Amino acid sequence: MSKPHHIGIVACSAEGASLCYRTICHEGSKLLGPHVHPEVSLHSQSLADYAACLDANDLQGVANLMLASARKLAASGAEFLICPDNTSHQAFSMVEPVSPLPWLHIADVVADEAVARGYRRVGLTGTHWLVASDVYPSRLLARGLQFDRPSDAERDELGRLIMDELVNGIFKEETVVYFQSVIRGFHARGCDAVILGCTEIPLIINDTNSALPTLDSTRLLARAALRRAVS
Repeated sequence: MSKPHHIGIVACSAEGASLCYRTICHEGSKLLGPHVHPEVSLHSQSLADYAACLDANDLQGVANLMLASARKLAASGAEFLICPDNTSHQAFSMVEPVSPLPWLHIADVVADEAVARGYRRVGLTGTHWLVASDVYPSRLLARGLQFDRPSDAERDELGRLIMDELVNGIFKEETVVYFQSVIRGFHARGCDAVILGCTEIPLIINDTNSALPTLDSTRLLARAALRRAVS
């Protein structure tokens, strides 16, 4: 087999990026052999800089941060890019046309998996910025999938829990319970799966403790990057 392509990770939060990186490294052996994984480079701007842009609805600012990382990763030898942060994909349309390298889009990866598993209507969890955005709806609807968002109050609380706790590596039982209650609401409204649309949510929610099958955006993106790297 020829040498796998070099993966560049444009990181935002430490927890989400770490889980993505670990998945690439740990699961690379399934494709490549014991302890083998593609070359990986990671660059991270300060999460505070991303949050400030998002609070100001400055998507061009988000794009500039992503592109600055992209240029550094290109210089390091990366051959394509991923961003294990769903919320930052709001700026993707400003990034992709001027990027020095091609990207995988996290919502495309998740939506394709939902279709492959035969789901028809999915619930969406994530930061308050992500849940209110068009990052997932546009990709889901293009594939004939329906979706459900949390209520405004749930959206705000999910966002608070993610930004105050999960991105800081704080995992509380009561937070798990809250996410579970939101997912039960999706189930009651006819959803047949739930998108874990924040790359930290899979650290507390998975198929064993969720009322619905989960679409783990972090690991799905990592696995898509692995497939791309060895294709």
